[in-house]
Formats: sequence, C-alpha cells, structure tokens
Amino acid sequence: MQVILLERVENLGFMGDEVAVKPGYARNFLLPQKKALRATDSNRAYFQSKRAELEARNAERRKDAETAAKRIDDMVVSMIRQAGETGQLYGSVTARDIADALADQGARIERGQIQLGRQIKTIGLHPVDVRLHPEVSVEITVNIARSKGEADTQLEQGRTVSVEEQQEIADRAVEDVISEVEEMETDETDETDEETERA
Repeated sequence: MQVILLERVENLGFMGDEVAVKPGYARNFLLPQKKALRATDSNRAYFQSKRAELEARNAERRKDAETAAKRIDDMVVSMIRQAGETGQLYGSVTARDIADALADQGARIERGQIQLGRQIKTIGLHPVDVRLHPEVSVEITVNIARSKGEADTQLEQGRTVSVEEQQEIADRAVEDVISEVEEMETDETDETDEETERA
C-alpha cells in the first residue's frame, strides 16, 4: 500500500515522502495514528495544500520536545524492586513503571514515548531511550536495585553491583539497625538509672 507520510517515521521516511508499506501496518498504525494518508490523487492535493501548516505544527512540536529533552537528558530514575540472589527480578519493570517514576521526579512522559525493546528483568543500570518527538530522543538511566544503599552504590560505581557486594550492603544495613537499637537501649537504661537516683 502506498501512503504519504505526515511526519517523520523512523526507518520509513520524512514528512511528504510517498512510501510503500504493508497494508496491515498502514491500517493498524500509520492511518489511525494520523502519521500518514493513503496515496490517492485527492490526498496528494490535500497534503500539498496543508503542507506549510503541517510543517509549522511539526516545528512547534519539535521545539517543545527539545525543551523537554534538556530537562530529562541523562536523568537517572532509581527503582527499588524485589529480586533473587542472582539479580533476577520477581516480576519486571515496564514502560509504565518508568513513566510513573519519571512523573514522581516531575517529568511528564507518556508510556508510549519510552522505547523499551523488552521489559527489564534484572538488577542494574539500564539505558532507556525516550522518544519525545519523531526527531527528538534522549537517553535516561533506569537504576534497578533491591535497596536504597544498593541503588546508591550502583550510581557511584556506574555499574551493576555484584552478588558479593550486595551481601556486604545488606550486612552493613543490618549492622546499622543493630547499632541503632543498642543506642536506643543504652539511652533508655541511662534514663531509668537517672530516675532511680532521683527517687
């Protein structure tokens, strides 16, 4: 099927290009998303009459996308998830999860703009493309970890934390909790002793 592109479509062409595509791709994606028109004489004439308007609208959307891209370029999104000892997640991280995490950081990105080849199923630092406009995309880093400490360590080192390092982080966290409990018990004992002396 021949179509006229109304905007740039990756691996297909630019606005105004007339390209041949599979009928299912045109019917299910390009035409409903208003990314293309069927290549008929009347549609060619319509496109030529509206070309300047479409190009102006596209330029405005691209400018907005470039502004948004500056805000989120190289952004790091940390997510705490449960995982096994080998780093395999119990579940997965999807584009919706990433969009929600970006929204929590003040960036309003639609799920469809996040380009995940496949769901994230392991702990670590994962580069993810965000396509804000057909001509504007940026890369963010999704930091998946089992704990805040592990997430911080991965960011500092710029790599996924090994199983041994994960165990050390967990051990340190346990030691910190134990020392806090001991300090609280010591403070309570001191207060009890002072009350006994006053009595």
